[in-house]
Amino acid sequence: MSFNIALSGLNAAQKDLDVTSNNIANVNTTGFKESRAEFVDVYAASLLSSGKTKVGDGVLTADVAQQFSQGSIQFTNNALDLAITGNGFFATVPELGSLETSYTRAGQFKLNQDNFIVNSQGGHLLGFPVNPDGTSASVSLSTAEPIRIPTSSGAPQQSSEVDIRMNLPAGDAYISGAPGNFDQTDPLTFNHSTSVTVFDSLGDSHIMTYYFVKDDPSTNPNEWNVFAAIDGTMVDLVADPGLNNPIGGNASGPLSARPLPSPPYAAADRGVVGGKLQFDSSGDFINQIPSLANGGFITNPFGAGILSNGADPTQTVKIDFNLDVLAPNPNEPTQFASNFEVTSLQQDGLAVGRLTGIDIGTDGLVRATYSNGTSEPLSRIAMVNFANEQGLTQVGNTGWKESITSGEALAGEGGSGTFGTINSSALEQSNVNLTTELIDLISAQRNFQANSRALEVDNQLNQTILQIR
Repeated sequence: MSFNIALSGLNAAQKDLDVTSNNIANVNTTGFKESRAEFVDVYAASLLSSGKTKVGDGVLTADVAQQFSQGSIQFTNNALDLAITGNGFFATVPELGSLETSYTRAGQFKLNQDNFIVNSQGGHLLGFPVNPDGTSASVSLSTAEPIRIPTSSGAPQQSSEVDIRMNLPAGDAYISGAPGNFDQTDPLTFNHSTSVTVFDSLGDSHIMTYYFVKDDPSTNPNEWNVFAAIDGTMVDLVADPGLNNPIGGNASGPLSARPLPSPPYAAADRGVVGGKLQFDSSGDFINQIPSLANGGFITNPFGAGILSNGADPTQTVKIDFNLDVLAPNPNEPTQFASNFEVTSLQQDGLAVGRLTGIDIGTDGLVRATYSNGTSEPLSRIAMVNFANEQGLTQVGNTGWKESITSGEALAGEGGSGTFGTINSSALEQSNVNLTTELIDLISAQRNFQANSRALEVDNQLNQTILQIR
């Protein structure tokens, strides 16, 4: 019997050595969780035996339990390196369409040849589908799909509105003959100009220039004429697309204003329809002609003769001056006794964009950014937790699978409920404490030596018995 007890002690000490050696070997393995050998004594007694004199039958390895304590975080320069702070696992599948889900804390991800996010073993990282505003469409693991980074460029968007704020100098001199002699090629025929880049439906850029001409103060005080050009070609400013009339007519017409001199606003040997900005004596913007219900001027469709690349020829651009008829507004133009100053000039068009980067938030939202300044939510990294982490089945490569004792996988978003947060450009290191493991190694070695000695003593006793004559 004593042989068996000593032998069980040797086996237990060997198991302890194996576990400790495995921990030490994986001290630099990303996402590795240390194990602990847990032992129980063996005690068996028959119904009629004396329990008071029963010694025991040795030791038995009850479990090699994983310890899921948090590992330290190491920061990197790769946005696809991911670390979980708190509870949870990443979910991966070995290939597209597979339902064989594995779970890991190792976040060393990269892109494969098809632009899917995968780990070193080729496992595809799963994510929840998201809405255009970035909210999750579903947080069920059954709807999670491998995350793919798009290879296409960001789509262009044609400009439909330009928001402009500026100050027109009240002390500017009137240019004799203005606005009838306006010519965009002659700086002596206008007071000021400014430009903004706008985009057509194909994402091609065009320069839109605005010209401001002070009206005759003797007849129209505190009034300025406005003209617009696209790539040097003048375009008409109208109240509604399709209207191509010079400013004139009766007060009830959509282009109501005073009659123009003859010839009308000359530019490139043709009449040009302009607009008018009116201010009161305190410099407040009070009216614009032609009037537009929601403020601003609209360029007549400028595609014909300007766009030659196949873009939408019916494109118009609204020039919004943010008219507020109730009171002065900081978003409106002003006419003060100071220099010409443009304080805001923004448009809503976009050029064609190329993928410039991937941003991953602490909640797992994966967002693609493009060179045209736009960003697009792609997916939300699926987080998974279990009622009993130590019940997970180890499958190698720092991965685990669901088992009966672990309970079912519970999916959710990073940072919600009991789920931890996700750190991009970071990796979770092994939670192995090397100093502790070396001490445990010495302890296991001593235990092995002690049990070897017990086995040796048992052998000597047997030899003595066998030599009795």
